[in-house]
Amino acid sequence: MGARNERPDARRSPDEEAPRRLRALIVDDAEGMRAYLATLFESRDFDVDTCDDGSRALALLENGADPDLVLLDVMMPGTDGLAALERIREAWPELPVLMVSVVGKANTIVQAMRLGAADYLTKPFEEAELDAALDRLGLHSTSRRADVGPESDRAAQTVWVSPALREIRSVIEQIGDTDVTVLIQGESGAGKEVVAREVHAVSSRADGPFVKVNCAALPTDLLESELFGYEKGAFTGATGRKQGKFELASGGTIFLDEIGEMCPSLQAKLLQVLQDSEFTRLGGNREVCVDVRVVCATNRSLVDMVAAGDFREDLYFRLNVVAIDIPPLRERREEVPLLVETFLARYAALYERPHPGLSQRMIEALNVYAFPGNVRELENMIKRIVVLESEEGVLAEISRKRGDRSGRRAELDAMLDEIEASAGEMPLKEVGRRFALEVEREAIEHMLQQTGWNRKRAASRLGISYKTLLQKIRDCEVDVPD
Repeated sequence: MGARNERPDARRSPDEEAPRRLRALIVDDAEGMRAYLATLFESRDFDVDTCDDGSRALALLENGADPDLVLLDVMMPGTDGLAALERIREAWPELPVLMVSVVGKANTIVQAMRLGAADYLTKPFEEAELDAALDRLGLHSTSRRADVGPESDRAAQTVWVSPALREIRSVIEQIGDTDVTVLIQGESGAGKEVVAREVHAVSSRADGPFVKVNCAALPTDLLESELFGYEKGAFTGATGRKQGKFELASGGTIFLDEIGEMCPSLQAKLLQVLQDSEFTRLGGNREVCVDVRVVCATNRSLVDMVAAGDFREDLYFRLNVVAIDIPPLRERREEVPLLVETFLARYAALYERPHPGLSQRMIEALNVYAFPGNVRELENMIKRIVVLESEEGVLAEISRKRGDRSGRRAELDAMLDEIEASAGEMPLKEVGRRFALEVEREAIEHMLQQTGWNRKRAASRLGISYKTLLQKIRDCEVDVPD
């Protein structure tokens, strides 16, 4: 067990003038994740205790620890998160438990919610999602750092210097006083959420809530209850009424990220909300009226999905009133220097590191790098440089990726030379097979990068089964990171 504070029950006494700091107990078997989560909570002025499995967490609670929140990983050796959650609910029924799980284990989140979890996050999650969860639980510290909130984060990330983004900003300002739906399209990491927040910030709804829902992070049954809420008794474990995100966003904006992942049955219910501004909660029969502006985002082509029968055409036309296409970062290189400076300043302050600046070698490497992961990839690179106080790892990664691509092109050229030198000796079928493997490997690697190496989603977007994708990864010798 690792504890960030020596005494789990250390609290300010009631007579002290300073307000009592909130305390979080973080339970995760991965040391790096524990340290990262502890840093996030400490930056929000929480006192933090950590441990690596459910049994140690229970022991801490039984021995007098009194946290305001338990953040509990689902998948752990020994006493896992679900078993620990059951014990916590029995012994400490009022203690909020925030569950976390990888997307691939999302079905276990359904069970966790039914066992009494107060809320959940799916790994990897963004800081804004943690803030939203803490807001829902009423657990933001009064002395929370100003530079980690969603609105300040939006302002810090937005660099409207390229012609493409200046044009986008002009469109956003033109629709500011309207409630038209907006469809934002672009590659993963290109800045779709930043644009969505800007749509909200310049609108007449700016004083209302901005509620984000990631449609790809949840299974269908949980996504429906998350969007539309449920009534008591709607399913086993539904012990009371819960408002959905549409109700919570009333008077403001709801941002439906990765809308292309929504199943057809929920597409129909969303269409009803857009048409009538009303819906029924799960297990209910009373219409709930809401006043919400809908902004959606996708990195998929909804036009192609409509043609393939995977997305409702009538919903597409409802969503596509105003379309905003965000070009990838490699087409907006004017932004790179300002983004770099923004991220350097932010993470130097957050992790209390010196503001390093970048070497000329690093600047030159970024100037020619294609950024397949766009702004998010650049941000992660700068974060690593700040935390490790070294550029070498990032430089090596950029060099390896460029080498892989140039090496691939060299392999194809060598194959062409071989075919020309032995014209007629290699069967045409074998020529086709070898070229198909190279092209498939390129397509698979690109899609895996676009989906954050999530093989299930990559398979869906490539139009093949998960099993087929695994076989092709082996056949094409795709190097998948751990």
